[in-house]
Amino acid sequence: MSQYPPQLAEIVDDLKSITDRHERAEMLIEIADRFLSVKVPPEIATQPYPEEHRVTACESEAYVWAQPQDDGTLRFYFDVLNPQGLSAMAMSVLLAETLSGQPADAITSVPSDLVFDLFGREVSMGKGAGLMGILSLVQAYTKRHANNR
Repeated sequence: MSQYPPQLAEIVDDLKSITDRHERAEMLIEIADRFLSVKVPPEIATQPYPEEHRVTACESEAYVWAQPQDDGTLRFYFDVLNPQGLSAMAMSVLLAETLSGQPADAITSVPSDLVFDLFGREVSMGKGAGLMGILSLVQAYTKRHANNR
């Protein structure tokens, strides 16, 4: 059984099957191209953003929001202020598309190894820390929401 929700597991399997670094990078760039669909709308937040939404370890200045939905789940929104932050944008898209609407336990049980499964083991320490930070903030918002219900 996968440690990832089904939709995320499918993407992880697809990316893990790509052994060529350049091909994997191209696929991640294509994913990052969908970033506007997960960008925080102005009715939720506008710049300058509150620090509690900032991913502290991310060099691309990423931010995360979690909006409660009618069914009790969360929908995630993001912003990445560095226009070259394609990895942070791709991570944001993947998390928004696969974890929004999921039960809290499915989100909080996603291991930080997700970063390596998506981006490969050769991801730099700094970039890896930032990408893990995005996942960690999504999980922290999820835990807080679950505890307040």
